[in-house]
Amino acid sequence: MKRLWMVPVLALVAALSAGRVAEAQKPRVVEITASDNMKYSVETIEAKPGETILVRLKSIGTMPKIAMGHNFVLLKPGTAPLEFVNAGLEHRDTDFIDPAMKDKAIAVTKIIGPGETAETTFKAPAKPGKYDYLCTFPGHFAGGMKGVLVVK
Repeated sequence: MKRLWMVPVLALVAALSAGRVAEAQKPRVVEITASDNMKYSVETIEAKPGETILVRLKSIGTMPKIAMGHNFVLLKPGTAPLEFVNAGLEHRDTDFIDPAMKDKAIAVTKIIGPGETAETTFKAPAKPGKYDYLCTFPGHFAGGMKGVLVVK
């Protein structure tokens, strides 16, 4: 004999489990602001291997984008940050990222100006370690606009 009361209970358990799965798949949001001082408000992001992260970059400066744009670029391991930035200096049309080096980035946002926001979603690398992130706008990396993603 079938127990009719079990059908709603099983449906409820399935719905709750589906909700937990959907909740677990939502990215963790990391809010970062950038201003005219050429610094990120967050210089270290800690993550678990494989964790999904959404970086939301907001420009809170007042200088125009043509003079003080900002972006977020997370580099793959083994990529020299200074070499990556220098290679992009002549590439304003691709947000100062050399197309030949784009494959050296894990995550990228567009260049933004005052009041603008850009987002990028990525999975933290599976291998624990430190991964550099930086702004490719000319002079910003040298001015200290950089940080590190620490996967552990």
